[in-house]
Amino acid sequence: MQQQTVSLPSGDLTVRLDGPDSGHAVLLLPADDDGADVFDDTAARLTTSDLRTVTLEPGVSPNDTDLVALLDALGLPWVNLVGRGEGADRAWSLAARTFGRVSSLVVIDRGHPAVRDDSGCPAVELRTTMVVVDPTFAEEASATSRYVYGDYRVVTLDSSTPDAAAAALATEIVMRTSAW
Repeated sequence: MQQQTVSLPSGDLTVRLDGPDSGHAVLLLPADDDGADVFDDTAARLTTSDLRTVTLEPGVSPNDTDLVALLDALGLPWVNLVGRGEGADRAWSLAARTFGRVSSLVVIDRGHPAVRDDSGCPAVELRTTMVVVDPTFAEEASATSRYVYGDYRVVTLDSSTPDAAAAALATEIVMRTSAW
């Protein structure tokens, strides 16, 4: 993976890039307390599937404006969005508020913010998968369906962390990048 620093309205942001320049791109947003390598195995598998990956460093909190500026700076007209923890919260927000910039959404153990009493986030209108790693999020996954106006899937993985289930997570992401 190569690192690139991008200037955004709120300051510089370092991202890790991998995969071919052509084709589909996947923006991976980790949780604030994730390790820097949380999506490395998944990104490697996505690269094998001919997908370009852009991974934010954990602990950064860009807003929707910064994320759109990031896409513009990288020359990405649209992305498939993946988020975990606080990164999933940012993913829900970006997907709900930026029509045409997000093609699909995959979130890990984090339902739509409205399910958790945050009514400020609109519903999303795109293909969405919620990956449930921690069984305590199963009810939240079910309740999220009313905030997704598009194909919605809930997938339960048997692993305790998404990096340990890299193959299954990558499969779900690849399925969402396809238009069929």
